[in-house]
Amino acid sequence: MSRIEKDFLGERELPDNVYYGVQTLRGKENFYITGLQISQEPALIKAFGYVKKAAAMANRDAGVLDPAKAEAIVKACDRLIAGEFADQFVTDFIQGGAGTSINMNANEVIANIALEILGKPKGDYATISPNDHVNCSQSTNDAYPTAFRLALLMRMKEYTTTLAGLQKAFFNKGQEFENVLKMGRTHLQDAVPMSLGAEFHGFGTTIGEEITRIEDSCNMLREVNLGATAIGTSVNAPTGYPEKATQYLAEFTGEPFTLADDLVEATSDTGAYVLLSGVLKRTAVKLTKICNDLRMLASGPRCGLNEINLPQLQPGSSIMPGKVNPVIPEVVNQTGFFVIGMDLTVTLAASAGQLQLNVMEPVIGLALFSSIKAMQNAVESLTEHCVKGITANTEHTRAMVMNSLGIVTQLSPILGYKQCAEIAREGYQDNKSIHDIVVKEKKLITQEKWDEVFSFENLIHPHFIK
Repeated sequence: MSRIEKDFLGERELPDNVYYGVQTLRGKENFYITGLQISQEPALIKAFGYVKKAAAMANRDAGVLDPAKAEAIVKACDRLIAGEFADQFVTDFIQGGAGTSINMNANEVIANIALEILGKPKGDYATISPNDHVNCSQSTNDAYPTAFRLALLMRMKEYTTTLAGLQKAFFNKGQEFENVLKMGRTHLQDAVPMSLGAEFHGFGTTIGEEITRIEDSCNMLREVNLGATAIGTSVNAPTGYPEKATQYLAEFTGEPFTLADDLVEATSDTGAYVLLSGVLKRTAVKLTKICNDLRMLASGPRCGLNEINLPQLQPGSSIMPGKVNPVIPEVVNQTGFFVIGMDLTVTLAASAGQLQLNVMEPVIGLALFSSIKAMQNAVESLTEHCVKGITANTEHTRAMVMNSLGIVTQLSPILGYKQCAEIAREGYQDNKSIHDIVVKEKKLITQEKWDEVFSFENLIHPHFIK
């Protein structure tokens, strides 16, 4: 079974079981770039459902859309919002036309669902038209970016929840390791003692900063240009429609959307995407640093730092028996590199807009959705398959501290910098411990004073001792 649909370029035959129409078919045929279809991002489909629903209600209120047709469109949109018909969104993420094929894919699917609700056959666009009714008072240039922003907000909520789980895991480890003494390092050299718990608590704190930055950047996404139509002049939209459509969208989604003050500016502006991408890159950079630290702290086990043990997940070599690699931190590192690259894509695409529209939003969409998905998966993997299972080698880390030359810093207030430097040099050259030089050989301080200075509490929470 098939049906014939027609646009101003001519007629095309479509299988009668598909809900998309002739314009979607042309988009599918023209753009086979990534092999990634819109169907793989359910949040964007759901967001289009909300946008088209809000538009239908506002058009009904403005008297430019028949109430019966509006009701059918709303019911069709509700089915998209519920997750139905995702497989009918078949256009590639990257496409020419500033997202027109995506917008028409939504318009045609909604129109044909609405026609079925009214007992009409698919393709009966005289009854409900994808352009005249579903797309009433809209353009791709306001409907697509509004749906895009809503979808990003949905995905960022999920991602933020995942980040919060990682933060909690680090804080839990911080508490678990609060009494584990270790050597802090700068320049990859021994510095001064600290607790392993403080190190892991610091990881949690820096992840918390990212959650705050994400919330700040998401506020920029809540300003929309719905009702701007083609270039921001609201051509073909009735008076009051932009405000009403935005009001409905906020009501349906629970997001405090506001209408941009300057719709011409808002229609061409992609600054919010650049900001969000920058925040995703910032988190990727921080996670890369953390995972580098975890890999280094777990290095060995016999010939490295060996301060912590990462969960053993799989054999690490096809030739070296018994070797286990830090595969989760490694994969998170690689995810970070990917996201950093996607940020450059967003930057270039955002800078490539001309005049009243940036036609590069589709690739911005691919870059942001890909980054969010990859980061969310990486963060979840890091939390569940790595951080929660980390253990500490407590005796080993304490022994390294007490054998370190770096602890001489604790004696500077008592002996002075110059003498401490000489002691450290002697310890390095003659392979002696600081304790043996200061207490046993030179008798510069008593054992009691040594015990006071180098108590566990004073090493991790140092007080000035003269």
